Amino acid sequence: MRFTINDRPIEVEADVRTSLLDLLREHLGLPGTKKGCNQGACGACTVLADGERINSCLALAVQYEGRAITTVEGLADAGGLHPLQRAFVEHDGFQCGYCTPGQLCSAIAMAGEVARGVPSVVTADLSAETMMLTHDELRERMSGNLCRCGAYNGIVEAIAETFAEAHA
Repeated sequence: MRFTINDRPIEVEADVRTSLLDLLREHLGLPGTKKGCNQGACGACTVLADGERINSCLALAVQYEGRAITTVEGLADAGGLHPLQRAFVEHDGFQCGYCTPGQLCSAIAMAGEVARGVPSVVTADLSAETMMLTHDELRERMSGNLCRCGAYNGIVEAIAETFAEAHA
């Protein structure tokens, strides 16, 4: 199978029944993506596939062959941490850190959804040309990512600081 993972072309042999999560962690040595519930309910395994968030535990790797996959390891660049990663540190958006990679990937995809005008269940004006990333909107859009430590306030503050003014 061939992929572009974190902007690098990758070719790997794996059983067609291998999940994308297991491919990343066990075959490619990218441990940042976490295996939480392994049922798609917690969001710890969230990665980006062509910029869209997916639960990698529910995805067969073969389904994503030829696509661009971004994991938490691919968010930072040579200049340092992604601005959202820095904001998580500044706002204590993590405690144990287990959910953090999925939270980061999900928030980046969420910002893209808002920029494209994709509504959520709490979006008040579906005809608005621009969407506001309000407190309720942000929390609804991130509701697929759970944090057992309860660091939600720091997570929301970090995301709001990084993306809210871009969507205000």
